[in-house]
Amino acid sequence: MISVNDALSHLFALCQPVGRETVALREANGRVLAADVIARREQPPFSASAMDGYGVRDQDTEKGAQFTVIGESAAGHGYSGTISKGEAVRIFTGAPIPMGVDRVIIQEDIARDGDVITLTAPVSENRNIRPSGGDFKIGDTITAPRRLSPRDLALIASMNAPEVTVSHRPDVVLIATGDELVMPGDTPGPDQIISSNSFGLAALIEDAGGIARMLPIAPDSEDILRQTFEMAQGADLIVTIGGASVGDHDLVGKVAAEMGLDRAFYKVAMRPGKPLMAGRMGESVMLGLPGNPVSAMVTAQLFLIPMLKAMQGLPAEAAPREQVTLLEDISSNGPREHYMRATVTTEGVAPFSRQDSSLLSILSDANALLVRPPHDPARSAGDTVEIIRL
Repeated sequence: MISVNDALSHLFALCQPVGRETVALREANGRVLAADVIARREQPPFSASAMDGYGVRDQDTEKGAQFTVIGESAAGHGYSGTISKGEAVRIFTGAPIPMGVDRVIIQEDIARDGDVITLTAPVSENRNIRPSGGDFKIGDTITAPRRLSPRDLALIASMNAPEVTVSHRPDVVLIATGDELVMPGDTPGPDQIISSNSFGLAALIEDAGGIARMLPIAPDSEDILRQTFEMAQGADLIVTIGGASVGDHDLVGKVAAEMGLDRAFYKVAMRPGKPLMAGRMGESVMLGLPGNPVSAMVTAQLFLIPMLKAMQGLPAEAAPREQVTLLEDISSNGPREHYMRATVTTEGVAPFSRQDSSLLSILSDANALLVRPPHDPARSAGDTVEIIRL
C-alpha cells in the first residue's frame, strides 16, 4: 500500500492537459480560463459622477454660493460644453464629467429656484467623481488559469472581451460494475441493491468542470466488461466503480490489464477506500474506485476532483485542509489515514459516531472530513485537528 500523498503524485503524473477552446462569454461560467484576458478599454472610460447632483468648479464652492444651471449630463448623454465660474450642470450617477467640472455637489446640499441653485451646506472632502480608469486600464490582465465565476464574467465583459479561451471540459466515463446492481427505479432482486455511486460521482465530476457519461452497469462478466471498456475508448478519464479488489468476482483489474492497462499503483493506506487502482489505458487515464458508497465518494473527493482540476490546467494540488478545534474526545487511529465523516461549525468539528463505509445517510449529513494521520494518538476536546470541507 502507498500513502495518500504518494497516490496523488502518481495520479498527477498521469494527468495531461485536455486542450483548449474559445467560447462566448455567455457560455464561460465555471470554465477554467486557459489564456489571459487583456482589457481593451479602461473603466470607467471617462471621469464620471458618483452621485446625483450638480457639477461645478470646486474653487467656487463656499457655503451660500449660487450657480446658474446651464445644461445636463446624464448616463449615455453627456454635456459637451465647458463650465465656467458661477455655472453648474445638472448631473446624474454614471454620467460623464463635463469640461471645467471638478466637483459634484449632491442634490441634498442644494436649494434650487428655477435655473439658480444655492449651496446650503459645507462641501465634503469627497468630490464625488470617479476618475477615468479608476477600476482598470487598457492592458490590465486577468491571469490564467482560474475557474471563472459570475464576478469574473462581469469584469471580462466590462473589459470589452466577448469571448474567452478556456480548457476543454474533461470527458469522464463512469462504469459501475457488479451483478448486485440495478438502476434507480428498477425492481431489485432479493440479492441486489440500487446503484447509487454513479449519480453522486457524476454530480461531483460536473461540479469540477468535467462532462460525466454513465455507461450501462457492467455485470460480473469478463466479456461484457471488456465490451464496456471498448465503449469508453477515447475518454480523457475512465472511472470504474467496484470490482477493483481481489475477490473472485472483482474483474476490473484483470480485464483492464488484458486490455493494456499500465497500472501506476494499487491500494492506498487510507480508510475508507483502500482498494484504489490507477493507470493509463491507451489514451485514457483510468481510476478504479472502491464499490462501497462512502468509499467511492470520499476517494473521489480526495483523488478524482484534484485530477480533473489538473487536467484543466489548474494547480496539481491536494484538497485544501483547515485547522479547527475538536469538540469531543476521539480514540487513537490505526495504521491507515482515516477520513472521518464529521460536522464542522463555527465552534469546531465533531465526527459522527458511526463511520461505516456503507452509510450514505451519514455522508449526506456531513459537511467535512476529519483527517486522522496514521497512528494518530487519542485526541481530547479542545485539540487542534485538520479537516477537508465537503
